Amino acid sequence: MIRVTAGLLEKDEKLLIAQRRRGDELEFKWELPGGKIEANESPEECLKRELFEEFNIITKVDEFFGSNEYEYEHGHIVLLAYRVKHISGEFTPNSHNKIQWVVPEKLMDYDFAEADKPLIKKYLKEKHVI
Repeated sequence: MIRVTAGLLEKDEKLLIAQRRRGDELEFKWELPGGKIEANESPEECLKRELFEEFNIITKVDEFFGSNEYEYEHGHIVLLAYRVKHISGEFTPNSHNKIQWVVPEKLMDYDFAEADKPLIKKYLKEKHVI
């Protein structure tokens, strides 16, 4: 079982999503940014660290949003999602092909990783899009 975090980071009524690079597992799939929880690390600590490593930003992790489990060929993922606030830093995609700020109504136009899809649907229901 691989425990992974994901952040829901909003700005100007848009949600930040990131596209995986060529050669990555799930290459070119879109996802909520985050990463694998390391030993002796809380999910919140992991998410702050991952967002700094991936985008050079300082964040505040807020409340838990939801979770999902998915069985990929490369392992069983438990994805823990949290709401996140941007504190400082310019967004620089260090480990993704690209990032995108997307209005909720357009999120379904993106090819998300399977583990992320239920969380995106929950977000869209919350925003009264579906």
